[in-house]
Amino acid sequence: MRAGSTNWPTDVAAYVFRVRFRVDSSDPDVSLEPATFETVLRKRAAPPGDEGWLFFRDNLWRGEVNDERHLRETASETLGVEVASVSFSELTCDAEYLAALNAEIEANLGLFNAGNAEEVVRNYLGSSVRIDG
Repeated sequence: MRAGSTNWPTDVAAYVFRVRFRVDSSDPDVSLEPATFETVLRKRAAPPGDEGWLFFRDNLWRGEVNDERHLRETASETLGVEVASVSFSELTCDAEYLAALNAEIEANLGLFNAGNAEEVVRNYLGSSVRIDG
C-alpha cells in the first residue's frame, strides 16, 4: 500500500500523548478526590500525503509539544473536559508507514528546513518513534 492511497489502514500509526485533565463538580455539596486524572490519548496519524499528514510539523519540535496551550485547548474540545496538560510520548507506527512518511517528506523537502527525511523526523519527533510489528 502506498501513501496517499484511500486503502491505507487507519490504525497503522498514531500520535500518543499523555493528557492530564480536571473534573469539577458544579454542585457545592459534592467534592471529588482525586479531581485530576491522567490518560493516554492516541490521535490517528493521517496517511503520508493526505490532509493532516503534517500534524507532526505543525505541533511537535524535538519530540515535544511546541504549543502546549493550543494542544490543551484542542484536547479539551475533543474530550469535553478541562485539560490541564498535554505532553507528546511517541509516534507509533509500522515500518511501512514510516517508510511512506520518509518518502513523502523527501518528496516535499521544501516544506521543511532540513536536508533529508531523517533530519526532519529527528527535528520534529526526536527519538520518539516506535515501530510496531
